[in-house]
Amino acid sequence: MTLKVIDNIDFEKGNGLVPVIVQDSESKDVLTLAYTNKESLELTKKTGNSWFWSRSRNKLWMKGEESGNTQKVKKILVDCDSDAIIYLVEPSGPACHLGEDTCFHNEMNS
Repeated sequence: MTLKVIDNIDFEKGNGLVPVIVQDSESKDVLTLAYTNKESLELTKKTGNSWFWSRSRNKLWMKGEESGNTQKVKKILVDCDSDAIIYLVEPSGPACHLGEDTCFHNEMNS
């Protein structure tokens, strides 16, 4: 099934935000978890780059706008409840602000 309309996404469950899992389109590695609102999702679709809503900075941001490590969005997947999204991306550098390929590089001890 193909959802073409952003209005089908249920932003209200998350107070205007929907979680986005960012995944490498080739390796399928999970790169990060971020949040999008309607405006940042529209910017993602319009520009082809991953845009998010920063909860800590309370503003829109494009991945790589400061670091240069952008993510070209190849496909957007929506879950069955229309309240979570996956961006399949082609990264141009590390996803993590610490320079790691993925933000999920810390292993929890037993």
